[in-house]
Amino acid sequence: MQYVNKFVYICTMSFQLEKYKGIHPGIILERLLAKKEISQRPFALSIGEHPQTINAITKGRRSLTTALALKIEAALGLEEGSLAFLQTYYEIAQEKKKVLHTPNLSNLRKSLFWDTDISKINWDKQYRAIIQRVYERGNEAEKKELKAFYGEDKIKTALRNTRRKPYTIYKNKQKA
Repeated sequence: MQYVNKFVYICTMSFQLEKYKGIHPGIILERLLAKKEISQRPFALSIGEHPQTINAITKGRRSLTTALALKIEAALGLEEGSLAFLQTYYEIAQEKKKVLHTPNLSNLRKSLFWDTDISKINWDKQYRAIIQRVYERGNEAEKKELKAFYGEDKIKTALRNTRRKPYTIYKNKQKA
């Protein structure tokens, strides 16, 4: 019976952490501290850490070391290894962002994406908005590049499931 309880506990724990995968553990830490109404500075001093270090971690500017994760988990009563687990998955997500495949950017005008840095676009996650923008404002070469990158089926599906109406230009009507 003891093994069944441990298995259920482990499954529950991994399910709870599943929704936080890819998020910096510092953001989770900041939320936990706010929930428990603990200020960062006194918390940092209570675990023997510099307040600046805890602040940098909660802002996502610094990674969480395993030693510090163990201290924080013990102080907050968290499952041992949970913050280190989140740090690992955050690092995996960051590496995946670096190797995302992109279309040939030389075939797409930067002005087409005037409101964002074209090199930081997540072409897989934001494909609907990208397809819609290129098909509303792009030229034939840009549409051809997207067809080669996404495939015709994905483009048809994205255009069919469009939630907003395309931009149209209305001419002022002359009053007679």
